[in-house]
Formats: sequence, structure tokens, C-alpha cells
Amino acid sequence: MWLPLGGLAAGVLLGLLVGVEIPLGLVKYTAIAVLAALDTLLGGLRAQLEGRFDLVVFTSGFVVNTSFAALLTAIGDLLGVDVYLGAVIVFSMRIFNNVSFIRRDLLRGFTREPVTVRGTGASEGR
Repeated sequence: MWLPLGGLAAGVLLGLLVGVEIPLGLVKYTAIAVLAALDTLLGGLRAQLEGRFDLVVFTSGFVVNTSFAALLTAIGDLLGVDVYLGAVIVFSMRIFNNVSFIRRDLLRGFTREPVTVRGTGASEGR
């Protein structure tokens, strides 16, 4: 339990102490890579909480999503169009969706009654 948290703290501390400059031409690609990593991480956490985590799906999802988003960004750069904004919007929507499901799963553990889905009246716990 402490090893991942220690690694995270060391990584954050190292990132704050070492100044890394990203070339201007790679900023879009870096943003897409960070969003793809965050989306994959939260999707994996959600799958783990739901009891359906698969390492192959997790890894392939990261590689395919990142590669496709980078390809869209490269094509957009060649055409002079900011196509990467579409990937940013999609990744952002997926991240917020995963965070909401994770929050519901965690809240379900703290409450005794099932959390209801808004607008349907049906409970998620059934």
C-alpha cells in the first residue's frame, strides 16, 4: 500500500524540482497523451470497482486511444485544423463520466440504501 504512494510522492517531488521544457510543437501531443493516460487510469479504476478489470483491455485501450488521438492531431497539423480539440473534448467527457461512476460506486459503499439514477426512479444496486 505504501510503495505506490511513496512512488507517487517521489515522482511529484522530482517533477517539481526538475524543470522540463516541452517543445512548442509537441505540446498538443503531450496534452493528448496526458488525457489518454488519465482516461485509461480512471477507466481501469472504474472497471476494478465493478469487478470486470482486464489487463489486456486496459493496456490495449491506452495504446489504441493514444495512438488514434496522436494520429488525429498529426492529420490536423498537416491540414492546419485543430482536430485535436475533438479528442480533448471526447477524453474530457469520458474522464468526467468515469469519475461520476467511481463516485457512485464509492458512495454506494458508504450508504445503506442503493443510489438511484436521476430521472428513471430505478436503483443502480439492483
